[in-house]
Formats: sequence, C-alpha cells, structure tokens
Amino acid sequence: MEEGARQRNIAEKSRPGGPESDANSGSGGDGVALKKEIGLVSACGIIVGNIIGSGIFVSPKGVLENAGSVGLSLIVWIVTGLITAVGALCYAELGVTIPKSGGDYSYVKDIFGGLAGFLRLWIALLVIYPTNQAVIALTFSNYVLQPLFPTCLPPEYGLRVLAAICLLLLTWINCASVRWATRVQDIFTAGKLLALALIIVMGIVQICKGKYFWLEPKNAFENFQEPDIGLVALAFLQGSFAYGGWNFLNYVTEELVDPHKNLPRAIYISVPLVTFVYVFANIAYVTAMSPQELLASNAVAVTFGEKLLGVMAWIMPISVALSTFGGVNGSLFTSSRLFFAGAREGHLPSLLAMIHVKRCTPIPALLFTCLSTLLMLVTSDIYTLINYVGFINYLFYGVTIAGQIVLRWKKPDIPRPIKINLIFPVIYLLFWAFLLIFSLWSEPVVCGIGLAIMLTGVPVYFLGVYWQQKPKCLTGFIESLTLLSQKLCVVVYPKMDGDSTSEELSEEAHELQQPMRRRHEEQGSQGQL
Repeated sequence: MEEGARQRNIAEKSRPGGPESDANSGSGGDGVALKKEIGLVSACGIIVGNIIGSGIFVSPKGVLENAGSVGLSLIVWIVTGLITAVGALCYAELGVTIPKSGGDYSYVKDIFGGLAGFLRLWIALLVIYPTNQAVIALTFSNYVLQPLFPTCLPPEYGLRVLAAICLLLLTWINCASVRWATRVQDIFTAGKLLALALIIVMGIVQICKGKYFWLEPKNAFENFQEPDIGLVALAFLQGSFAYGGWNFLNYVTEELVDPHKNLPRAIYISVPLVTFVYVFANIAYVTAMSPQELLASNAVAVTFGEKLLGVMAWIMPISVALSTFGGVNGSLFTSSRLFFAGAREGHLPSLLAMIHVKRCTPIPALLFTCLSTLLMLVTSDIYTLINYVGFINYLFYGVTIAGQIVLRWKKPDIPRPIKINLIFPVIYLLFWAFLLIFSLWSEPVVCGIGLAIMLTGVPVYFLGVYWQQKPKCLTGFIESLTLLSQKLCVVVYPKMDGDSTSEELSEEAHELQQPMRRRHEEQGSQGQL
C-alpha cells in the first residue's frame, strides 16, 4: 500500500483545455470529481434494491422455523423492521455529520481511529462483499437456468459461467456511467417490487376467499415446537440478516443530490416500504401453504407460485432472477465506493481512489471488486465463509452506532444537519447486545473464527499503513505500477470538497497523505497522464 492517501488531484495541475479539464463540466470546473447523480428515487432504489434480494423469495422459513409459530414470526418481521429503521436513522445522522462516502468504515475510522476502521474495511474486502456478491450472482444463474433443467439441477460449471457473465456485464455498466448503474437499479427494483406486489395481491385474494386459517389468533400462535428464548433470538437474527443492506446508501453519500434532505427521506420511504412488503409477503405465503409446507420448501416463492399460478408459475423464478440481478448491481455499486473511500484514506492502494477523467466513475475500485468476486466463484464453500463473518458484520453495526454516542460526547459542537434523540441509538444497542451475546453463547466456534479472520488485518495494517518509512525501492515500484495502471484506466484523483468537519475528524488521513503530497510538489507535473 502507498504511504499517502488522497493524493492531490492530478487534474488540478493539468493544462486548461486538456482531457482533465474536459471532465470538469459537471464537477465544479477545477478538477474531476464524483458527480452528484443519485436523486431521491435512485436513493430509494439503492436501499430497497439492496435489502430485498433473494431471501424473501427463497427462504423466509428461517424466521418461522426458530419463532415456532406463524404469529410470532410475523411479530419478528415487524419488530426487526422497526429496529432496522432505528439503525438507519442513526446512520442518517452520521451520514450528514461525516459527509463522506464509505459508510460505517468512514465513521468507525474517524471516531475510533485508523486501526478500527481498517479492520472494518479488511473484513469487508476479504470476505463480506466478494462472497455476498458471488452468492447473489449464483442465485441469479440458478433461477435463470432452472427452467432449462426441469428434472435435475443445472450443471455447476454453467452456473458459475453465467454468474461470471452477470458480474462482468454489471461491472461494465457501472464503469461506463453512474447514471446507467442507477437506472438499472431503479428498473430492477421496480421489477422485484411488482413481483412482490403480485404475491401480496394473491394473498389478499386468498384471504377474501376465506383461506386465512393460519392467520386466526388461536391458530397463528399455535406452537409447532417448544418455545425457547434462544430460538426466538435466532429468529430475530435471521430477520436482521434479511434486512441487511439498509446502510448501503451511506456508502455513496458524496454522489447523493442534497444528502441533508434526500438521505433521511430515502430512509423514511424505503425501510417502512420493505417492512410492509416483508410482513405482507409472509402473510400471503401462509394463506397458500401450511407452516409445515413452508418449512419443507427451499424456494418458498416458487412453491407459492406453483400452488396459485398454475401455468403462469414461471413468473416466480423470473422474479427471483430479476431481484438478484438488481441485487448484484446494487452491491457492486456500493462496495466499490467503500473500497474507493478506503484507498482515499490511505488504507488501500491509492489506485483504487481514482476515477475516470470523463466518466467520473471509480473504475479501478469496480474492477477490483469484480475480480475479487470472480475469485470467490472458484470455491464451493462460500456460504460457510458468510456464516463466519456475518457475526463480525453485525458487530460493526453496533460499534458504528456506539460511535454516534461517542461523537456527541467528544465533538458536541460540530454541525449536525440531522440530530436524532439519543434514545434511538440506545434502543438499537440494547437490541444489538442481546443478539450479539446470544450469538457468542450459541455459536462460539463460528464467532471465534470470524473474529480470527478479522484480526488477520492487524499485522497488515501495521505493515501496510502504519509503517511509513518503507524502502525506496518498494515505494518506487508501487508508484511506477500505479502510474502505469493510471494510464491504462485513464483515471486521476478526484477533486475533494473542502469539508471542515471531515478534515477535523480525519487527522490520521491528513498525516498519511503528507509524504505523497510533498513528493508530488517536488515532482511537479511528472505524474500527469
């Protein structure tokens, strides 16, 4: 990793009329910058599109299985949605107080220091995003190919090839234009909502026909297994994972139009909408099948369609494919911004903090995200990896929201365009602590392995980031490789907004970037494309 972070934008030193100047038409006139092209509709599409993936179509049975009754499972979906909304509101305050892309990585780094932020980035870089994207892409290819193999499973090689094609196509779209990427997200989010609307409408029709046996109070709370507080906690944990993705909009704050207004508005619209869809989709499922039938199905929406749609049952596999295609797009879009933010702060190779001189898209970060995901398609055990790091991912949600309270205490006077009551982070942390303690108690091995994976980032941080006096031969080689990659990708460092709060909260990044700044001042325009 390079010594510096956020190098001075090469375009700022370029000649008037040069290619870098041409890129400025939408970025302020004195440097290439990420464009603010994400409006309210696209912001809602990012949140809804990332939360609603394949889970609600494929396996909502995890909540029902652990809750032990239909009624309690519906309560779990509602309460988890409310807790998700509370967490999203806490992130909204953090998002406008620390208005930088990168989401919880940026917040943890600025509040708790470089090592804590790097560990959040490391676990996301190493496993979370590559494996999640690989799983979603494989789910997409499975449901596309399934109609071609009605009597058997699709060949594994074909699944992986189609998943790779999906990833490559969406990476190209994201590299070409932010607007194209957000349009894809908008369209496929609308598609999956229409499919879920069809499920909900069919459920309402079933209720009108009198088929609501499992929704009557005496039947809804009929336990098909012994009640257990531990299993109920697992049901909440399953529900929390189903709502995962609610924080993804914070990864692209710098590309959001009027974030002070649109960030909270998108949350107010999206999280209640997802909660409504989740609850009523589950209600619809139990109007067509018993809890036992639901638990026996590995693809609940497909089974639901087969029972009620007849010859039109093919709509459900297509709906899952549309949902997962949009999910891959949203994950690529947001995870690339996380790695972009990490490189800009000096925690990843500086090349990943560069954007294309004309398209203003973070092409190196997107290519890195795509490559790491393609590598994950080689292994057949990615689901186990997700289990290992799921605990760590949820751990950092709580650490981030605890940071909101710490920031209120350490810096009470910094501007907060959105300021929520502290009761909200306290509520979230109490719920989070309950789930975390139970996870450690019930799955100590899985949680321990997840922690071990995270802690492998400690030596990497001290060798790659903290150690400044690296041998000149090593730094020279890295700079030469970076310059070559710059020329191949036609990318430069973006112009940064002079946000005083961000600079105040990011003292370590400021220190890290000084050596690189001095080197560029000495070299003058030598590093230009």
